Amino acid sequence: MKKTMKNRLITKEDIWPWSDSLDARVVAPESHKILLENEYVRVIEVTIKPGTKEPAHTHRWPSVMIVDVPTNLRYYDENNKAIEIVGRYKTKIEWIDPEKLHAVENLDNKREYHAIRIELKTVLT
Repeated sequence: MKKTMKNRLITKEDIWPWSDSLDARVVAPESHKILLENEYVRVIEVTIKPGTKEPAHTHRWPSVMIVDVPTNLRYYDENNKAIEIVGRYKTKIEWIDPEKLHAVENLDNKREYHAIRIELKTVLT
């Protein structure tokens, strides 16, 4: 018997411990501009100015991140503890699972970090 796959929206009933008030579009609108949003996807332009740390926020859905202007970044966890410094001096495309509360700091003093994040609100079941 052939197994079929169906798309299913990720709903509020799916396990997610963080409040919607911590979503990137709410907490960090200066660095997260919504370009497109519907029931299936949300496309976000992510910019972090040189030497700037964005407010702590979450990303509920898995996503594809397209980094076109990379910089060195420092990531902070939900306790505002620096957890890693990531060299981002290469453009790249990467898969990112849903992200719990975190913040990101652009360590570059001249370049603005820029990426497009495509959050997927559907999953295959």
